[in-house]
Amino acid sequence: MDDKARTSTAATVSDVQAWTATSRRSFLRTVATGVAAAATLGGAAGAQQKPGAQNDVHLSQIDAATEVPLKTPGPFLAPGKRIGFAIVGLGRLSLDQILPAFATSKYCKPVALVSGDAEKGRKLAAQYGIPDDHVTDYAGYEKLKGMPGVDAIYIVLPNSMHKEFVLRGAAIGKHILCEKPMATSVADCEAMIDACKKANVKLMIAYRQQYEAMNRTLGEAVKSGKLGKLRSMLATNSQNEGDPTQWRLNRALAGGGCIPDVGIYCLNAARFLSGEEPDEVFATTLQPKDDPRFKEVESHCSFVLRFPSGFIATCTTAYDVHRSTFLRLEGTERWGEMSPAFGYHGSKLRFSQLNEAKKEEVVEPSIPDKDQFATEMDHFAECVMTGREPRTPGAEGLQDHRVVDAIYQSAATGRSVRIAAPAGPTRGPELPPME
Repeated sequence: MDDKARTSTAATVSDVQAWTATSRRSFLRTVATGVAAAATLGGAAGAQQKPGAQNDVHLSQIDAATEVPLKTPGPFLAPGKRIGFAIVGLGRLSLDQILPAFATSKYCKPVALVSGDAEKGRKLAAQYGIPDDHVTDYAGYEKLKGMPGVDAIYIVLPNSMHKEFVLRGAAIGKHILCEKPMATSVADCEAMIDACKKANVKLMIAYRQQYEAMNRTLGEAVKSGKLGKLRSMLATNSQNEGDPTQWRLNRALAGGGCIPDVGIYCLNAARFLSGEEPDEVFATTLQPKDDPRFKEVESHCSFVLRFPSGFIATCTTAYDVHRSTFLRLEGTERWGEMSPAFGYHGSKLRFSQLNEAKKEEVVEPSIPDKDQFATEMDHFAECVMTGREPRTPGAEGLQDHRVVDAIYQSAATGRSVRIAAPAGPTRGPELPPME
């Protein structure tokens, strides 16, 4: 087994604790004592016992106390006890990320597929052991109601289709995990929330970054004050789109260009990492007239979010530059950054601090790279099994959309736009401590 494979998820907890240190020596000492910290935090989360916890297996530690403790994976639910998902929409995200993620999921399994391409649906069903009669087209979506084993629906469709399929899914009594952005208008978001509430089904928006360990570690550093007083955030999430006929460049299907697709990562990070809601935004956009890709949507946007505490987030997003992903939070005592950021895999987290010699040093915590889609689906499955509210419910997607509307309004008018505070909390209960 290589060193990376032996890195325990307990190291994540110890890495959070490490920011009490002022030198690399004390940082390493904190990592080495991570087992005690993990046990303490784990006890605090006793009320949120994991599914299958009675079958968890613990092995004795065989390495010396100088090494990171090993953690046996699990517990996993048996196939017959897992939450069954119907995947609606078989595009690149479903094929490249979501369906493969079931292989590392603890609580979920794919049991049905909905696609406009029958042949594609049958081929994928054969790969994932899904019966042919559990594959249907969009017109037959309601057949999911009578399909054995379908507990939840994961909607992975163009943005403008989210509302229709959430409402139809709620009407047949299925819990719904919906990709972001939530929809293409505030009114559609509100209708989706109302429909799921009336049907008494769960609605979660797939903000995978809020469940990912590096983002959570950075958020804990902010919450615990390890960065000092939070002053600013710099972030970019940009890429170079190619095919001008793809749905992301069609305003009717996407609702916009780079802002709702990749810019929403910067926006949502500013909100959940700071724990605040922005009250003002100033934005500017670019839509080049000589580029056929951008006949309908913006190619580039820069926006500045101001928060009540004085915290400012400066963000850039684009569809016309080489891929660039970066996030840095700047505090009065330290900065924390992710570079690259926002991706499905491969993010790197770093913190700066002064050491005992009063020299600047950068520390990179050792945090395992887990499948983000498996992590978010497992959280949703737990919510379905226990009745808890998801961490990222419909209210979280709704508030992002309100801010997106303000960004477009500011860009159109050339003036800053005030943003009303949400009527109540936009997130569900805090997640349990990281393993």
